[in-house]
Amino acid sequence: MKNMIIISFILWLGILAGCNSPSDEHGHVHEAGGLEPLAYTIYTHNLELFVEFKPLVVGSTSKFAAHFTVLAENFTALSEGTISVSLIVGNNGIKQTVDSASSPGIFRLALTPKTEGLGKLVFDIQTKDFTDTIVIEDVKVYADEDAALADQTEAGGGNDITYLKEQAWKVEFANAPVIKRQFNDIIKTSGQILPAPGDERVVVSNASGIVLFSGNTSVIGSSVNAGVPIFTIAAGGITEGNIDAAYNDAKANYDKAKQDFERSEELAKQKVISQKDFLDVKLRYDNAQIVFNTIAKNYSAAGQGINSPISGYVKNIFVSEGQYVAAGTPLATISQNKKLMLEANVSQKHFAKISAITGANFKTSGSDEVFSTQKMNGRVISYGKSITPNSPFIPITFEIDNSGTIIPGSIADVYLISSPIPDVLVVPRSSLVEEQGNFFVYVQTGGESFQKREVQLGASDGVNVQVLSGIAEGERVVTKGAYQIKLSTASGTLPAHGHEH
Repeated sequence: MKNMIIISFILWLGILAGCNSPSDEHGHVHEAGGLEPLAYTIYTHNLELFVEFKPLVVGSTSKFAAHFTVLAENFTALSEGTISVSLIVGNNGIKQTVDSASSPGIFRLALTPKTEGLGKLVFDIQTKDFTDTIVIEDVKVYADEDAALADQTEAGGGNDITYLKEQAWKVEFANAPVIKRQFNDIIKTSGQILPAPGDERVVVSNASGIVLFSGNTSVIGSSVNAGVPIFTIAAGGITEGNIDAAYNDAKANYDKAKQDFERSEELAKQKVISQKDFLDVKLRYDNAQIVFNTIAKNYSAAGQGINSPISGYVKNIFVSEGQYVAAGTPLATISQNKKLMLEANVSQKHFAKISAITGANFKTSGSDEVFSTQKMNGRVISYGKSITPNSPFIPITFEIDNSGTIIPGSIADVYLISSPIPDVLVVPRSSLVEEQGNFFVYVQTGGESFQKREVQLGASDGVNVQVLSGIAEGERVVTKGAYQIKLSTASGTLPAHGHEH
């Protein structure tokens, strides 16, 4: 069977220890010297099944409290579906089906075995999104209760923490098996987000005059398209050195040069003037035409329009409305905001590792979101080969796509990804609970039982962390909701439970 199965076979003494008279509201019914319930926890690609039931005895009804958790929906309770449970012993079988949950996530079933022996339980699950089958092998069916009692063993897990499904379903919760995989040597450092070269253009005034803003396109952060006016340079009543005077002068020079050219062209055909004189006149005409066309291109009665050279957004504005500027004065910066650079500062002691760096994870100040250069089409574009007296650090620079949520100029915590490390136990950082400088994780030992484990940590890439000791491969670690388990343990309270045996 392709499904990954973890089966925890425990006698539920952990719950019983806290079940004095108030335990009745949890639905557990236990008689002195009676049979203790069995518990199994099984995982498939779609589901987690945690089921409790009394040992199976011929002629005696065993009630099943089957808890189904949908893994693909962030470990939430399965609220709708048809559930069947079958007991197969040899060639004989019995089955029961229910079409609804008694409460979200909990489906109650019952079977009365007819045949003694070793069999299997088969759970068939049908929902609107998927179907699944879960099999519990090697389930004993006893001839009578005395035989079941004689086979009963002491329960383990006395140090386990109880955290009920009803609690987990109400919070953001998840767990995952610990596996060995390739990790990387990590260099943790700091850095900064910078605009990429060529991704920004400075808008300059091409005439002298008074600056007028063009509505919302002249506001920092506003988006602009190439060719759209963002400023107007107006005369503003200035008698000299203004756009109107420049336009009039350029037009007058152009008109005169045009007349001279047309006259010289006829004279040249008649060979009245030399070819050299004609070319001089033509050159003056061409220059006057270029100057006039440049000024007249975006000129109107309101003044000279200054258009955005590229599409993007207004990053900076360097002038105030009504300010006088000369031709060539920077007015604003337009950024395409498509590319950014991440520049990290590497200590000298890591110089030998720089050439092996392939990527980086980073998060900006004030944010917990971790970005990956590899997921942002990032690449290393340069790294320093030496240091300077002004800085003891070696810079390494990445070019990345802008996700739209990163502000150029931001300071960042950077996790540089270097040489690979094979066969490493890795858990998400969200698994960790810190107490007085020590780190712990919660290992799920059964459907509702957990162990708190202290772990020794290795490298961290900002998302995952290497675990040197404290857990073993294959154990399931809580990846979301660890603090909720901690708080629940501290409060010492359990919600009303729906288990029934």
